[in-house]
Amino acid sequence: AMMAAGPIITPNDARHHGAASSRQARAVWIEPLLSLLLILSRSLVFYDIMNYKYLFGVFLAVNLIDKCDSFFGRKSDCEPPCVRGDESIMSQKEHGTSHAPVQNNLRWNCDVDLADRICNFNRHYAEHSGYFLSTPFQAEASETPAGKTITFYDSNTGKPLFEAPIGRTMEDFLEESRDHGWPSFRDAEVKWENVRVLDGGETISLAGTHLGHNLPDRIGNRYCINLV
Repeated sequence: AMMAAGPIITPNDARHHGAASSRQARAVWIEPLLSLLLILSRSLVFYDIMNYKYLFGVFLAVNLIDKCDSFFGRKSDCEPPCVRGDESIMSQKEHGTSHAPVQNNLRWNCDVDLADRICNFNRHYAEHSGYFLSTPFQAEASETPAGKTITFYDSNTGKPLFEAPIGRTMEDFLEESRDHGWPSFRDAEVKWENVRVLDGGETISLAGTHLGHNLPDRIGNRYCINLV
């Protein structure tokens, strides 16, 4: 694995994370209430699908959540420093959405056939949750010296896509990844010269490689990425 420089967080990153913490404090009480309202409304639909007042309840709940998300500053699927890309990046090419198949010598013994299907012939699906735990990746990451990082590369082109951990410890990075089932990166850990996010949160490389999705949480953007 290629090791890069130690963790660095810029003033812009600090302001970004500070603003996210403020939004989290404001929204902490409203989110469970809105979630309960949505669940209740959906339950009523299943109870009597033909009753239009229950359908109206779902419509009201969904729109209320949308309005409150905006009011309380919840994240979109690509807030700065996230860089939005154009759908044309994922146009059909010689090999699916890419010009060439994935390389044969993938790190951490990743399955080449699985990687090729996910990276080049797929827009929505992922390796199974916890796949990265079945590879040598976690052991290697755990042995990385404090202050050092791991760089993650495009399986097709070999260009750097992510570098972690930055602005946190390796254990913090691994713990968040284990919690969600996939390697999970934050804004400062993305190589934006090679990565873009499309409408809907699909995260891709500029070469047309499907990487995963941006699934923002109360902290900010969280890029949930296939290890392959």
